[in-house]
Amino acid sequence: MKTIISAALISIAAGSAAFAAVQPIPGSLTYDNANVQLEKAPAGSTFFHTFSNGDGRDVREIYKVNADKTVTLVNRTLSNAS
Repeated sequence: MKTIISAALISIAAGSAAFAAVQPIPGSLTYDNANVQLEKAPAGSTFFHTFSNGDGRDVREIYKVNADKTVTLVNRTLSNAS
């Protein structure tokens, strides 16, 4: 019984972590399943990507470089409309 409860809690935790992940939007480097790979960036490093979302607001995203040189979107902020 303890095993079933533990397995259920682990499944819930894993599912909520995936749900909380930042999803790409149009303009994101990884939007539409784009396979972005960086040649010279060290694994674990981060970088910014800034673009306009079309309604006058700037979007600033933070990406992390993975060990296989792909990138993962980790954070997004929106500027206030002017």
